[in-house]
Amino acid sequence: MVVGEIAHERDLIIIGGGAGGYQAAIRASQLGRKVTLFEKEELGGLCLNKGCIPSKILTAAASSYVNSKENTVFGIEYGQLLFHFDKLQEYKKKTIETLRQGISALCKSNKIEVIKGSAYFLTNNKVGVESGEQYEVYRFNHAIIATGSTPSKIEGITPDYIRIHDSYSITSLETFPNKLIVYGNDYLSIEIAMAYEALGTQVTMLMEEADFPYDLSINRELRKNLKRHKIKLITNAKISKVNNNRELITVNYYLNDRTLELEATHLFTAVKPSPNTKDLGLERIGIITNESHCIIVNEECRTSLSHIFAIGDVTEGPSLAIKAIKQGKVAAEAATGIRSEIDLRFLPIVAHTRPPLASVGLTEQQAIQSGYQVEIGQFSLSGSGFAAILGKKHGFVKVIKDKQNHVLLGIHMIGEGAVEMISTGVTALEMAARDEDIIFPLYPHPSMNEALMEAAEALRDQAIHVVSTRLNEKQKV
Repeated sequence: MVVGEIAHERDLIIIGGGAGGYQAAIRASQLGRKVTLFEKEELGGLCLNKGCIPSKILTAAASSYVNSKENTVFGIEYGQLLFHFDKLQEYKKKTIETLRQGISALCKSNKIEVIKGSAYFLTNNKVGVESGEQYEVYRFNHAIIATGSTPSKIEGITPDYIRIHDSYSITSLETFPNKLIVYGNDYLSIEIAMAYEALGTQVTMLMEEADFPYDLSINRELRKNLKRHKIKLITNAKISKVNNNRELITVNYYLNDRTLELEATHLFTAVKPSPNTKDLGLERIGIITNESHCIIVNEECRTSLSHIFAIGDVTEGPSLAIKAIKQGKVAAEAATGIRSEIDLRFLPIVAHTRPPLASVGLTEQQAIQSGYQVEIGQFSLSGSGFAAILGKKHGFVKVIKDKQNHVLLGIHMIGEGAVEMISTGVTALEMAARDEDIIFPLYPHPSMNEALMEAAEALRDQAIHVVSTRLNEKQKV
């Protein structure tokens, strides 16, 4: 077919049916737009099929397994506790397929046209779509690019997806890893390390950095947790060579000007995602990207061409599904003429570790570097009645505020319920809340939520379930 010979007319097209793409499609349909969604593989994208969902199935399995072993404190005893890796993989496949069917049903109920194929721009209002030997051209009024990302490569390390794995294959192992080396310090690296250790793997973490990318208090607690779980941590280490003999992995790494060696059955490398923009024809139509090939967008997710939007991993910023989802809704609304925008300042960062961690806003060190006079309120979960009931007393909640105007700057927590509790922190920071706004409301009792209240009360030395030094200080005076 000659390009431009026949062009099918469409209103709003979306390239990519991942977490951001399909939600953008549904939101646009809700607003009355006629939507065509192009997806070259499976609906749900990498998040559902290879990323977020598979990794959280693994961490949920690990948590359930550990909890089962710890239930004896409640007088619950089992027979021999067994873990079958093959059954977990079956459950994962079944869950993903169920969720994928759910997305398909949602698209159908919202009258979204879903076309399987690879789309790329021919002009600023036309795309070509290839599906096997079939090729079609579509003319559009608006477009949203949501093609996601793929793991970048590390020099000297070539994934074979049997012994050496990246972010999208580590949850799909055919054999259970006896010894696993985790190379990275991001949230996924910590999740993978702790999950496989819980299920019986001997884990070593290698990372190039000196520490984890969280508040220093969280980092210290993380190190304690890794030690408690018998996960060896090696920092400031850089892999120089990997030998894969199909039976064993040998990793050579630099540490303090020395070359050392580790052996394992499997290696996981956490790498920075690379945006899937290369084959879209962006240069042809003049869409501007940065040096990392990410598409530059404004607060409405508009590209340098105002009728074309971009969302998710193809844009600058963290590669998180939550960002893609919010951007998708914003782009759909902006394309419909509704004033909408996204602000990533209070993007929550979570990790489904043991125990889980969650952060939003500035860390203590970031707040100080930004020129704030900070005050810190911290509450240990060892003082929480509900944490004692659950037998989950490891962790704390930390609240950071500006000393001058009492506005909250950041909230960081590690412990049972952290992923759920951080939503209150996000709302508080979005509303420019002060510490009194956290202290004033009523909290369910007993619950983990009270830990956030007591951390805010600690800013004023009013926390009840902490050992106070205030009276001793008065006596000394």
